[in-house]
Amino acid sequence: MRDERILELIEQKKYIDLKKELSDMNEVDISEIFEELDHSTSLLVFRILPKDVAVEVFAHFSAEKQAEIINSVSDRELKFILGELFFDDMIDLIEEMPANIVSKILSNSTHEERVLINQFLKYPYHSAGSLMTIEYVELKKNMTVKEALDHIKEIGLSKETIYTCYVTDKNKKLRGIVSLRNLVISDFDECIEDLLLEEIIFVETHDDQETVANIFKKYGFMALPVVDKEQRLTGIITFDDIMDVIEEEATEDFQRMAAMMPSDEAYLDSSVISLAKQRIPWLMILMIGATLTGRIITKFEDVLSAVVVLTAFIPMLMDTGGNSGSQSSTLVIRGLALGEVETKDIWRVLWKEFRISLLVGISLATVNFAKNMLFDRVGLTVSITVSTTVATTVLLAKMVGGTLPLIAKKLKLDPAIMAGPLITTIVDALVLMVYFGIASALLIK
Repeated sequence: MRDERILELIEQKKYIDLKKELSDMNEVDISEIFEELDHSTSLLVFRILPKDVAVEVFAHFSAEKQAEIINSVSDRELKFILGELFFDDMIDLIEEMPANIVSKILSNSTHEERVLINQFLKYPYHSAGSLMTIEYVELKKNMTVKEALDHIKEIGLSKETIYTCYVTDKNKKLRGIVSLRNLVISDFDECIEDLLLEEIIFVETHDDQETVANIFKKYGFMALPVVDKEQRLTGIITFDDIMDVIEEEATEDFQRMAAMMPSDEAYLDSSVISLAKQRIPWLMILMIGATLTGRIITKFEDVLSAVVVLTAFIPMLMDTGGNSGSQSSTLVIRGLALGEVETKDIWRVLWKEFRISLLVGISLATVNFAKNMLFDRVGLTVSITVSTTVATTVLLAKMVGGTLPLIAKKLKLDPAIMAGPLITTIVDALVLMVYFGIASALLIK
């Protein structure tokens, strides 16, 4: 309802009422309204916003909307926006923008900012260094509590978080952390060195973002310090930044599990050609892999010719195998993503999946045998052949589905590629070999 009210005020050109209405709204909600506006209206409404609100709203825009605003505002306006943005948001902005926009941003940055920007951009993509911000509270271990609190009051408004303060020595090496709570309740003349917590968890600048995300999930941190190889404090990673990483990693896994090349673009913003390019490579691989299935069927044509009824059970057996393998691979991939399963657990996974497959396989085989005898009436030998294949298929599929993601992880590959489609293609070939092997032994004399 409020969105409709805003759009109505824009249409009626009641800009004073519009400014008052927008000033009372959350910045995230305002940024969503901008996505519905055309270029000229966006710029007009953006300039109506109070300056501090405009910066917050800008930080929540999509990359396309940010580029649109940067191209339209004056250098003076852009300089103000860049000056008020948190440094990590500025780095994210530069990484998303085309070259002409980056040039405009850099030309409106100070020399010190340009030096820092270039330093940050040298960190590998998806590394901790590329995620961190320099807006943190740094205290020296020889400070008193009073000096520390005075320092926080002086710089606190420009920092992303003040609840955890990072303590360094004269060489900027990280020595520990101290919470704002401890500072507030301690005596003014107490030394920071006596309050700091030395056993801290940190990451290095070149650590992968997935490693960082796992640490946040494991310990529930709101911020995590980042150090270089000499243990010097270089920045911190905040929870809001790592949430973006977790979403990105989950999206990549979903895309790989669906046999697609990963992409950061939103579905509706992606062109038909780019979406096709994401899908064709894996579909091509799977299609070529599926030809193995056809070759197996051709090889056993004599079995099918002798007992034609066997053909009717092929789809059911292949589906059962694919579904069984996908169940196991999905659980193992999830366990790897959450750190619940490691590559060294491969034998434990095999043993567990073996026991599960026995229970599942015997249950499905029993039901299938009864169905074949009572409803399909295909005879005892065919029923035994199909039911034995069901049990064997489940056993093989679950073992394959449980171990392939672990093998992929061991080979430094993304375990998500061993999900649904690829597992199904592999298991289909195994199912047919088992099926025709059992049929040849029991039915062909």
